[in-house]
Amino acid sequence: MRGVRGAGGARGDGDGRGGWRGATRRPRRRMGGAARALFTGLVQGKARVEAFETLDGAFARLTLGFPSGALDGIRIGASVAVNGTCLTVTRVDGVDARVGSSASKTASFDLIVETLRATNLGKLQVGGEVNYERSARVGDEIGGHTVSGHVHCTAAITAVEDTEHNRKVVFKLSDEGLIKYVLPKGFISVDGCSLTVGEVNKTTGEFNVWLIPETLRVTVLGNKSVGDDVNLEIESQTQVIVDTIERYMAERGM
Repeated sequence: MRGVRGAGGARGDGDGRGGWRGATRRPRRRMGGAARALFTGLVQGKARVEAFETLDGAFARLTLGFPSGALDGIRIGASVAVNGTCLTVTRVDGVDARVGSSASKTASFDLIVETLRATNLGKLQVGGEVNYERSARVGDEIGGHTVSGHVHCTAAITAVEDTEHNRKVVFKLSDEGLIKYVLPKGFISVDGCSLTVGEVNKTTGEFNVWLIPETLRVTVLGNKSVGDDVNLEIESQTQVIVDTIERYMAERGM
């Protein structure tokens, strides 16, 4: 089946590219005021959970260990997608205010109650892994699709089927009302990976994707099994089109 994307862009559509990016990035320039975070769904690698501190049940602090060079040039206030969730850097190497270097190893993020409720980040355990992508810059290749880092809901893995060269994974949305935005051959972000939807079952609120070996190697999807949760972000243009058509038909009594 054509159009399968992995590693947020490691494609299975015949070109064999492993579309993950190297970790080293230059600082993102701010132009004309505050910059808006934007991601491409091309996961850059996996980070390790070094610490997860919960405060009063409504706030948490997450510290991640990154591969060498991944934090080069990063600043306090920068945006990083963690399992597809846009988070703000609050500390680098345990310091409140500095610019990261190629030697920097850790970054910390604050998680508010809505993030803990709506995503799988509240279930992270020390020693676990997450996908990460630093925010895109003007001129970067959009090899996946435009991702905001605003997670719509989680989904549970209900089935995994391995074949010789790929893996079929079936997901069930926690909010089944969003299944109308999930279309065959359409885009969807799964734990920050830009993927192409396979089959969709509107009745059960399930859909599947196909993952190539490169996706399984460079992302946390290779470690997930039945019962695990992933973060989902619906593709924004699909949502706008579906809502516009529904509104148009409703206004005309169709």
